[in-house]
Amino acid sequence: MTEFAHGLTTGAVARRLGVAPTTLRSWDRRYGIGPAAREDGRHRRWTPEDVAVLHEMCRLTSSGIPPAEAARAALAGPAPAPPAEGEPLPRPARRPGSGNGLPLGAVRQECRGLGRAAVRLDAWAVDDMLASVIAQYGLVTAWEEVMAPTLHAVGRKWETSGDRYVEVEHLLSWHVSSALRRAAGPPPSGSRAGVPPVLLACVPGEQHTLALEALAAGLAELGLPTLMFGPAVPPEALDQAVRRTGPAAVVLWSQARSTANPPLARHVADTVWGVRGARARPAVLPAGPGWAGQSFAPGTLRPGGLRDALALLRGLCDAVAAGQS
Repeated sequence: MTEFAHGLTTGAVARRLGVAPTTLRSWDRRYGIGPAAREDGRHRRWTPEDVAVLHEMCRLTSSGIPPAEAARAALAGPAPAPPAEGEPLPRPARRPGSGNGLPLGAVRQECRGLGRAAVRLDAWAVDDMLASVIAQYGLVTAWEEVMAPTLHAVGRKWETSGDRYVEVEHLLSWHVSSALRRAAGPPPSGSRAGVPPVLLACVPGEQHTLALEALAAGLAELGLPTLMFGPAVPPEALDQAVRRTGPAAVVLWSQARSTANPPLARHVADTVWGVRGARARPAVLPAGPGWAGQSFAPGTLRPGGLRDALALLRGLCDAVAAGQS
């Protein structure tokens, strides 16, 4: 007996297509793209033919056709032939020259679903998928294996499409940022009493903050206090923040080599505070691809990714806490 023997549920179809269940219900309600059969008159059960129409709807909307027009075309058919028994459904084909595919490569299926939803500018589906992957895989895996690869693919598509897809990148970035902040929750209080904060900042000229936001969320999960200063922090402001807060560590993010600033990293590492005889300095972690190829003082910590950064910072904070006890 195949999975289609009694029809697929809306949730199962949504997972296959990489869309939110709310999107399928909305298409059913607004455009009549719904299942032919319903159990007890209520529960949707999708046949292979129903799902083939949905595939066509996804293909058309991903190519930029408005949903109402795409629905009329998908329903008018002829719909793609359903798969033979036991065979998986084929992926929606792209129209020749449409340029709507994202250069994702070998990635989790969730990346493809998230990318399709972002290209359709389907904010509800993007939010639903982000919440789902964080809940299912945890923050670190969701960032490293779903969010970051999809963001990179959208960025590459923008760079090679003559400024098209800018709106896709903005929408996806906004919703990823929102999902990370929801995952972080309120700032931790009292869980690691006495531990100095970790200061997170982009170097001057650097506007990309999403990786730092993922790090802030991961630190919050560990109960470690953070101070997030965001994009393009001026050197004078960074200096004052370090002197005023006495952080356990300072993470300096650089996305592009043009923004990497080794002299600033050395200056922060040399900053001291505290009373004479008990002066302290922060650990400085240059993070991000912009620092590649730069030379640093011996012992400088260079995290290789989110998971590595969290492990390094947890160890640093534990060492500081042990030294204060």
